[in-house]
Amino acid sequence: MKIEGFIVHLERATARRPQVEHLMASLPVESHVVDAVDGQELGDEEIGRHYVKGLHHPDYPFVLKQSEIACFLSHRKVWRMIVERGLDAGLIVEDDVALQMPFFGRCLELARRGCTGKAYVQFRISPVRGKVQEVAREGEIRLVAPEVSQLGTVAQLVTREAAEHLLALSDHFDRPVDTFLQLRWVTGIAPLCVVPSGISDQSAEIGGSTVSASGKVKRSISERIRREWKRFAYRSKVRKYSRGWQATGVKRQ
Repeated sequence: MKIEGFIVHLERATARRPQVEHLMASLPVESHVVDAVDGQELGDEEIGRHYVKGLHHPDYPFVLKQSEIACFLSHRKVWRMIVERGLDAGLIVEDDVALQMPFFGRCLELARRGCTGKAYVQFRISPVRGKVQEVAREGEIRLVAPEVSQLGTVAQLVTREAAEHLLALSDHFDRPVDTFLQLRWVTGIAPLCVVPSGISDQSAEIGGSTVSASGKVKRSISERIRREWKRFAYRSKVRKYSRGWQATGVKRQ
């Protein structure tokens, strides 16, 4: 397979540059640094061109922050690069992860086995939640299909077919990119996961998240409770929708 790596990096996050250089040297495929879309530079016209509330069910209960819109646009930028470069797949990595080499190389090899057609394979930091179906195994490393698609976009292997398909579906979006990827009844793609993944989180060591750290708002206790209830209700609906959607083509390899 022709695979290249893409490290998503916000140019003004200069504290992360050494980590980016380390990733460039460590990734087991030819890699590129991709300038992330900066939420602080997004204008109303650009936001309005893509962010449209109420597109999909279940309704997303929160207004997106500019950093979340920028994060989605950054992933769309990489999906387009995968398509335009004619790759079989792209390995998309955020700049705040550390690779456990050579173990990650073994994880990537197993992920390749799930990369047929419109495939999206996640490398997660936290454990996979809920029920899973094992698709393939290599020693202690498993490729699994979760019943409910997992949140997070720290690292993923995305085929060209999936990238092209996701681009066509997300010119307009109404929720964060990882939440959009949960909507398998919309995308027709059920992301797989590699566990364990061979990656860990370095964000605390290099200044924290560039998405959650921006646009923080102080909220009253009652408002926080209302938000938690909305989040719980939304995730309950996602689980219900996911269980009602039958994944196709998931076969043990």
